Amino acid sequence: MELAEVIAREIRSSGPLPFGRFMEMALYHPTLGYYTGGRQPFGKEGDFYTNAQLQPVFGRLVAQQLDRWRQQLGGSDRFTVLELGAGRGETGAEVRRCMPDIEWIPKEHGDRWPRRPMTGVVLCNEFFDALPVDVVERRDGNWVEWRVGQSRGRFTWERTGTRRDRQGLPRIGEGQRIETCDRQIEAIQRIGSILERGWVLVIDYGYTRDELARRERFPEGSLMGYSAHRADPDVLLEPGRRDITAHVNFSALEDAARSAGLDVLPLRTQQAFLLEAGEDDEFSYALAAGTRHRRTELRMQLKSLLLGLGETFRVLVMRKR
Repeated sequence: MELAEVIAREIRSSGPLPFGRFMEMALYHPTLGYYTGGRQPFGKEGDFYTNAQLQPVFGRLVAQQLDRWRQQLGGSDRFTVLELGAGRGETGAEVRRCMPDIEWIPKEHGDRWPRRPMTGVVLCNEFFDALPVDVVERRDGNWVEWRVGQSRGRFTWERTGTRRDRQGLPRIGEGQRIETCDRQIEAIQRIGSILERGWVLVIDYGYTRDELARRERFPEGSLMGYSAHRADPDVLLEPGRRDITAHVNFSALEDAARSAGLDVLPLRTQQAFLLEAGEDDEFSYALAAGTRHRRTELRMQLKSLLLGLGETFRVLVMRKR
């Protein structure tokens, strides 16, 4: 059965769905979801590239930063890395080659998180942008929810009369839409509850409240679908066959982190973060290779990480002492 029919049945049974429910099924339905249905979304033959495919350079640079943090903790033997949104595990595999003595715990959407307190790092590389979100509109000083209905065999947006108090939402103009950040805030709260000492490393794309207000970005929200390396704003099309993402509200993450007892470092670009990670040895470790051809390949990876993705992605670091 197609996922579209599964969703249509639920709409016929329960009425228009919160977009978060639609997005969760589209991405994570146990057998038909985009990430769970056996697709290979990454790389040239997939729908998009991410940092994780630029290995080994990305993993080596992350490992160098993790090792610095471990040394700041006194070189603790109890150094654990919890990776949320581990995907195919490319980053984890490379970091473990560089740091074979650490404990690495990869978790995907729906997996149980560790219950015991941990010392180390929680790594969230493109984790928050894939969390399901609802869609709300600013209307008469309140938040009005948009849901997903169906008409003439197509999924459609339907504005409801539902008005809800929402946490962490930015200031937007009358009639503008934005995605909620409830699940992002909940994830930060959970991270704060299990991290005893260490750091949280968030790598993603997104915005701050001030940027949204000043630049008037995303008047219809930041939701976007991806297929065959092409962006498409129609996120209701072909559920289960396309990626759906929403930009991360970094201001909401920062507020939630402070409430969870975390120190928040200034937000910066991935470029700045990776330049600092590799500056001590001038990238000699990240670019080490046995042949000239391989060294050239690694330099191209580094260029993509710094000049392509490096200017799009941002890095938020938080610490718990």
